[in-house]
Amino acid sequence: MTDPSVSRRLFLSSAAAAPMLAVSDRVVEFIPPPDRVQIVAAATSFVVPPPQYSAQEIQQIVSQGKSVQMTVAANADDLNRLLPEVDVIFGSINAEMLAKAKNLRWLQATEAGMEKLLFPELVQSNVVVTNMARMFAPAISETAIGMLLSLTRGLARYYVPQFEKRTWNAERNLVEVDGMTMGIAGMGGLGSFTAMRAHYGFNMRILATDAKPMVKPIFVDTLREPGWLMEMAPQVDVLVSAAPATKETAGMFNERVFRAMKKTAYFINISRGALVDEPALVRALKEGWIAGAGLDVTRQEPLPSNHPFWDCPNLILTCHTAGFSPQRRLRLVGLLAENVRRYSSGLPLINVVDKQRGY
Repeated sequence: MTDPSVSRRLFLSSAAAAPMLAVSDRVVEFIPPPDRVQIVAAATSFVVPPPQYSAQEIQQIVSQGKSVQMTVAANADDLNRLLPEVDVIFGSINAEMLAKAKNLRWLQATEAGMEKLLFPELVQSNVVVTNMARMFAPAISETAIGMLLSLTRGLARYYVPQFEKRTWNAERNLVEVDGMTMGIAGMGGLGSFTAMRAHYGFNMRILATDAKPMVKPIFVDTLREPGWLMEMAPQVDVLVSAAPATKETAGMFNERVFRAMKKTAYFINISRGALVDEPALVRALKEGWIAGAGLDVTRQEPLPSNHPFWDCPNLILTCHTAGFSPQRRLRLVGLLAENVRRYSSGLPLINVVDKQRGY
C-alpha cells in the first residue's frame, strides 16, 4: 500500500467548479491489488443491526472486481467467526472487533461523521478508513434552505400552527432571502452544497471558512481560515454550521459568536450538536440577539421534552433527518461499489479519512 499525502489545493485544482467530486487530503491505493476481497457488513452492536443490503445491491458491489465476496453478519457469533478472515468491513467497529480482524486493511464507514468511530486503536493502526462524505450533502443542503425559508417566510412560526387551528391570520412581518449574505463554517460536502444552492438559487453572497487549504469555489466570494469566524459573523445574514465535530470545533458557536451576529440574522446547524453552546443559543433566541435558528442536530438526541429549545418560537427542529431520501441510498451503494472497484484494481480510494484530524 502506498500512502502519499498530497496538497488538497493540487488535488482540487482541476476540479474547482465540480462540487460533486468527493475528495480527501490523502490518496491511498493498495499496491499490489488484493488477490481476493472479503467484505463483511458490521456494526459495533446488534442492538443497532449492521447495514443491510439487497441482493441487487450486493451484486452491484461484488461485480466490481475479481474474487469479491460480501457477507452481512446475521448475529454477533456470525460476525466473530467472519472477522479474522475479512480484509474489508462496511459499517463500524470497536477495539474488540479490530483486535479480532487480523487481516483488516480497509474500513468503509457508512456515515460521514467520524467522531464516534475513530477510537485510539483504530487511529494508531494501519487500517485505512473511508467515509460517506458528500453523499448526504444534496439532501441536507435542501433541508438547510428549507429551514431558512420556513423562518424567513413565516411558515414555521405562523402558518403551520394556524393550519392546525384552522385560523386565518395574514402575517406580513416576512423577509426575503434573495441577495442576503450567507456565512458557512466548513466547506466540505454540506457547506459546499448549501453555498451552491444559496448562491445560484437565491443570489446570495457567500463567505466561508475551512480548516484545509483548498481552491475557492467560483460561487464563494471569500474563503478564509477558521479563525476568521468572529470577523465573518457580524457580516452575514445567515450563519451555517457545517464543520465536522472535532476537539477544535466543540462549542465553537457560543455566546461570543451569537452576540456578534446581526439581530436580523439566522443560525442554521446541519453538522453536529456538539458544535453549539446550546444554553447560549437559547438565550440568543429568547432575548433577541438573533432573529431565529434552524437545527437538524442537537447535543442530546432524541431531544428531551423539557429542553428549552421547545419553548423557542423562532426555532425549527428537523430531528436529525435532513440526510434522508431514496436518492441517498443510490449514492451510498454507488460509492461502496466504486471504492471496491478501486480497491480491487489498486486505484486511489474515494473519501479517505485523515484519522489524526478526525475527518
